[in-house]
Amino acid sequence: MKTQEQFQFDRIAKAIDFLHHNFKTQPSLDEVASFVHVSPFHFQKLFTEWAGVSPKKFLQYLTVEHAKKMLKSSQLTLSEAAFETGLSGTGRLHDLFINIEGMTPGDYKNGGEQLRINYNFDESPFGTLLMASTEKGICRLVFADDQELALQELKAEFPNASFTNQTDTFQKDVRSFFGNDWNESHTVKLHLRGTDFQLKVWETLLKIPMGQLTTYGDIAKSIEKPRASRAVGTAIGNNPVAFLIPCHRVIQATGMIGGYHWGNARKKAIIGWEACQSDLLLQE
Repeated sequence: MKTQEQFQFDRIAKAIDFLHHNFKTQPSLDEVASFVHVSPFHFQKLFTEWAGVSPKKFLQYLTVEHAKKMLKSSQLTLSEAAFETGLSGTGRLHDLFINIEGMTPGDYKNGGEQLRINYNFDESPFGTLLMASTEKGICRLVFADDQELALQELKAEFPNASFTNQTDTFQKDVRSFFGNDWNESHTVKLHLRGTDFQLKVWETLLKIPMGQLTTYGDIAKSIEKPRASRAVGTAIGNNPVAFLIPCHRVIQATGMIGGYHWGNARKKAIIGWEACQSDLLLQE
């Protein structure tokens, strides 16, 4: 059964998708509210509480032209802008440091035979999450619109591991992230199963600041594999840790949003929300 938070996000995501596909006509508040079957007053209130800005302002962050502008706005080169760590005056966004440790070849090969994995479902601003962790860190974090399917996929990824439904310290650190608890320093540790190439791509994604975007080609250049854009795209698509490893910040060079493992509407929602949050923090 869906939670109230999930219902709200589904409604917001539906509205965002509508805005994205109709931004050229600049739909009115009444039109969008009618599309998601709520009153204009309630929709304005719900959307502003979720995003921090009005639906009209949010729309600006979802257009192709705005995405292009974000890619070109810095006086730095594209690579320098995309991978510059920290936002001026908003260092607390980066107090939360994320560290990746790759699994051993043995763990990788034997399906996690010696691993004990804790898992739990929790809510985020973008829908229900399945969080799973080993004794070394988070090994999987996915949006779980279908909880039973998400759990089946986790167990299929680690067929020989033992599983316990419980919350641990690593998962609590993730909750702090989604709870916007950026005033205190937290370290989220990840324990991931991937090839050396995949781990390198995922580590590179962590350098993209919140509120900024980059391209698949630029990721390839940054790891000194300029002709490997397609392989980079595959590695990004196989990212096992939603949001924390920000594959949603990678778009096409044309400014188009591109695909997302957990749904294009959710990717648009995250990009727009992060852009709003970054602007609000810069205004403080």
